[in-house]
Amino acid sequence: MTVATTTARTGPNVPLVIACGCLIALISFGPRSAMGLFFQPMTEARDWSREIFALAIAIQNLVWGLGQPVAGMMSDRFGTWKTMTLGAVLYFSGLILMIDAQSAVALHVSAGVLVGLGIAFSSFSLVLAAFGRTVTPDQRSLAFGIGTASGSLGQFLFAPLGGALIANIGWQDTLLVFAGLSAVIPLLAIALRGRAEFPAGSAAASNQSLRSAMAEAFGTRGFILLSLGFFVCGFHVAFITVHLPPYIADLGFDPSLGAWAIALIGLFNVAGALASGYIGGRYSKPIFLSLIYIGRSIAIFTFIMLPVTPVSILVFASVMGLLWLSTIPPTSGLVAVMFGPRYMATLFGFVFLSHQIGSFLGIWLGGKLFDETGSYDLIWWVGIALGIFAAIVHWPIEEKPVPRLAQEAAE
Repeated sequence: MTVATTTARTGPNVPLVIACGCLIALISFGPRSAMGLFFQPMTEARDWSREIFALAIAIQNLVWGLGQPVAGMMSDRFGTWKTMTLGAVLYFSGLILMIDAQSAVALHVSAGVLVGLGIAFSSFSLVLAAFGRTVTPDQRSLAFGIGTASGSLGQFLFAPLGGALIANIGWQDTLLVFAGLSAVIPLLAIALRGRAEFPAGSAAASNQSLRSAMAEAFGTRGFILLSLGFFVCGFHVAFITVHLPPYIADLGFDPSLGAWAIALIGLFNVAGALASGYIGGRYSKPIFLSLIYIGRSIAIFTFIMLPVTPVSILVFASVMGLLWLSTIPPTSGLVAVMFGPRYMATLFGFVFLSHQIGSFLGIWLGGKLFDETGSYDLIWWVGIALGIFAAIVHWPIEEKPVPRLAQEAAE
C-alpha cells in the first residue's frame, strides 16, 4: 500500500504534462507561423528586397533544424525544463532585436539565428519527446497528434491575431507582444521537467550510449528514408507559410485574405493532426505518410491549374491544413517504434533537421526564383514533384523495432 502510494505521488501527472506541453507547442509555434505577415510591412519599412526577408526566415528554419538535435541531446541529458528555458530566452531576444533590425545582417541574426535557436530549444519536438516518455506506448500516437494539433491551433490563433495587431498597433509592437508571450514558456515547462529514462513497462533497460544510438539510427534504412521524406514536408509547409500571403497579395487580393488562409491551414490542421494521431495508431504509418504526400501534390496541382479566387484560396488552405503537420504523429511515431523512447528527442531531432533543410530551401528558393522570374510558378511545380518523391520513399519503410529492441524484449 505504501509503495503504491509513493509511486503514484512521484510519477508524472499525465494530464498536467499534456496540458502544459500543448500550451508550449501553441506559444512556440504560433509566432513563427505568422512570420509571413511581417513580409510586406518590414520590407517596405526597411526598403529591402523580397529575397532579404525570405533569406532571414530561411536561416531561421535552417538554424532551427541544426539546433534541434543539440536541443534533443540537451533534453535527454539535462532535462526538458532547462532546455526550454534556454529556448525561451533565445526566442525572446530574437524577437526583441528583430524590432530594431536596420540592416539585412541584423535581420538575419535576430529573425534568423536567434529566433531559429529559440524555436529549436522550445518547440513541439521536445514536447512530443516528453509525451513519449510519459504516456504508454499504445497512447503515444494519439498523444503526438494532440501535441501537434496544439501547434496548429497556435497557427490558427496567431495568424489572424498577428494580422489584426499589425494593422492596429504596427509590426514593431506586434513583435513585442509575441516576445512577451514567449517569456511564459519556462513556467509551463516546469510540468515537463525531467529527462528520458527507461519507462515502466518498456523493454529491458540497456546501456546503449548516445553515440551507439545515433550509429544504429543512421545505419537503419527506414530512418534514412524517413528523413528524406520529412525534407519534403519542410519544403512544402515553409514555402506556403512564408510565401502564400505575398502570393495572394500579388494577385490583387486584400492582404487579410493571406492571413486568413494561414489561419485556416492551422484550424484544419488541428483536425488533421488529431485524425493522424488516431490513424497512425491503428494502420500502417509508412503507407499513411505516402498517401499524405501524394495528397499534397494533388492539392497543389489543382490549386495552380484552376483560376485563383478567394474561394479557391480558402479551399486550398483547408485541404492543405488537413495534410499540413499530419505528417508529424506518424513520423515521430515511427522513430519511437523503431528505436524506443530513450533517445527519441535526439533522433527525432535529426529527422527534423532534414525537415528544416527542406524549409530553408523552400523559403529561400521561393524568394530567389520570384526575384528572378517575377512569378512563383516554378516553385509550385517543384513542390508537386517533391510530394511524389516523398510518397515513393515512405512506402518501403518497415514499421518494426530494430533488432536490438526485439532482442531486449525477448530477454
